[in-house]
Amino acid sequence: MITIITSVALCLIAVVIHEVSHGFVAYKLGDTTAKDMGRLTLNPIAHIDAVGTFIVPIGLALIHSPISFGWAKPVPIDFRRLHHPKKDMIWISLAGPAANLLLATGLSLLLHTGIISELKIGGNPIIFIAILINLFLAIFNLIPIPPLDGSRILIGLLPPAQAYKYSKLEPYGFIIVFSLLYFGIIEKVLYPLILTLMRFLYAG
Repeated sequence: MITIITSVALCLIAVVIHEVSHGFVAYKLGDTTAKDMGRLTLNPIAHIDAVGTFIVPIGLALIHSPISFGWAKPVPIDFRRLHHPKKDMIWISLAGPAANLLLATGLSLLLHTGIISELKIGGNPIIFIAILINLFLAIFNLIPIPPLDGSRILIGLLPPAQAYKYSKLEPYGFIIVFSLLYFGIIEKVLYPLILTLMRFLYAG
């Protein structure tokens, strides 16, 4: 139970940072929607989504799933208020995964300092899980399937006509994602990338 609670708490922190990063970059690029709605805060209460924040992570932990993830309420973004909507969409979408990668890197540097071990509080396993969760969230969200961040980036890069056609997949996005998870396809693709990044961070 302690492991489940710890994993859910770490997942909540990671997804909140992920969403706030989207909103912060949008704010810097001209859209104040998230700020006006009080969503540019690290207070988790403002971002909690009952299903994505609790039910899915706890359910996965209870069934001993090799994959642990969740999500918070998406930060509201009004692309009409951006200075350059199509180009800005790319930077806003990259912000979430980039924040998780930076957090994972910072936590790995903390491990390398030896401070956690010296405190003798058993923090190393917690830091390890936190790094793993942040790496997974970063890479998972870069998959180019709507509504994941990777699809927003791809839409921003595609010519308008192709981008419009691709965006039509969004209503079916979660069905596609969970189908790929169910058949283990995402796991087979993501795990090698995550392990490679873990080795890189621990060797740094």
